[in-house]
Amino acid sequence: MLPPLILHPFSDATGPSRLVESSRASLMLQGLLPNGELTTSELEQRLLDGRYCELRMLYYVGRDLVRWIEQCLEYAESHPNLRTQELKFQSFATYLVENTPSGVVTKLKAWGVADYKAIFMRALGLNCVFGEVPDRYQLSSEFVRHYYRYADHMYFCRQQATIFPSLDPGEFDFELFASGEYTRMLEKEWETE
Repeated sequence: MLPPLILHPFSDATGPSRLVESSRASLMLQGLLPNGELTTSELEQRLLDGRYCELRMLYYVGRDLVRWIEQCLEYAESHPNLRTQELKFQSFATYLVENTPSGVVTKLKAWGVADYKAIFMRALGLNCVFGEVPDRYQLSSEFVRHYYRYADHMYFCRQQATIFPSLDPGEFDFELFASGEYTRMLEKEWETE
């Protein structure tokens, strides 16, 4: 059993409203919704604000995924039968994206996460490039508008940077927790000791 993957929340009180405004702005720019009295420039700004909010959220998810992969590498190093396989970051990233255990998939879907593969890939791609979440105006509007395409390519570039062994999907499993859920579980365990 691999270490659990723990996803931590981050606070951005305006996040949900920005995402909704961004989606509406995108539809307005495409002519699918009336734009009311908003100018094209105002719609573009709303779209970019929402995309940047998405980028930030993915960056923080990626930090948790990178931390989990590093824990998996430590786990593999401490087990002689895994150490000889010379597993790499890419081994666990591929496992996470392509061979996600069914229990984790079920939990993600219960949380309302449908396209978890894209989320995981983009989150890891952004963390491959940025050591800290960049300020909005450090990024070009072109990058922010299409960040998801760049993040996909950054993920694939990292995956192709080295030759790595694949993990047998049936050999490994792990659990997924929200940080609050994991904390409550630990507290219950401590109470019973």
